[in-house]
Amino acid sequence: MSAVPDPVLFTPNSSSEHLAEALRRHLAAQARTAARYRRFVPELSYGRHRGPAGADARPAAVVTLLYPACGQWYLPLTLRPVFMSDHAGQICLPGGGMEPGEAARTCALRELHEELGVDPAPLQVLGSLPPIYVYASNFLVRPFVVCAPQRPDFRLDPREVAELLELPVAHLLDERNHRAQAIVRGPLSFQAPGIVFQGRHIWGATALILGELLEVLRGDAEAVPQVRDSKR
Repeated sequence: MSAVPDPVLFTPNSSSEHLAEALRRHLAAQARTAARYRRFVPELSYGRHRGPAGADARPAAVVTLLYPACGQWYLPLTLRPVFMSDHAGQICLPGGGMEPGEAARTCALRELHEELGVDPAPLQVLGSLPPIYVYASNFLVRPFVVCAPQRPDFRLDPREVAELLELPVAHLLDERNHRAQAIVRGPLSFQAPGIVFQGRHIWGATALILGELLEVLRGDAEAVPQVRDSKR
């Protein structure tokens, strides 16, 4: 059969092999473009998330882990305990600061295992999204896109994770779930676009990274070339 352009990379019935290969191509192409991180940019951020980060910025890595379950795709988010020093009580992607001499990819998989007990052996690291500077905590974060063949056996570390949120990718793609909310920080009040899920508002660096992933999953023509699927 002749190749047919596929304007939307993600579909609920995508096989692991098809999704992984398509994501690899899109991520490789996106690596040659400038980071945009535009979809969920809060007011008063003034583009600081695009950097450049200062020389004292702390390197970190996070994981967007895609896995199939119950006929659709999901990715895990974590609610951080209120007693943590950085981003306490916020919804985050699994990840954390890099140890001295540690590679970003190694850090991302280590943190995923430490926080959620996910065995890295069966995982496929498909690529990475452009780095993002989290100026509030002075982290320069490298987000990795990882695919699992099935839902992992999650085992939460209560010292780092208060709750696991399993976000359906279809929910992320549905723009009816994209809403802004007023955030109050001391005397300041500003609007923060984000994703509403289970009565919670996902915003800030997590939403910015998910927005960039969303562009890849959709196969945004401005960001990357269209993937062609010869099996159709």
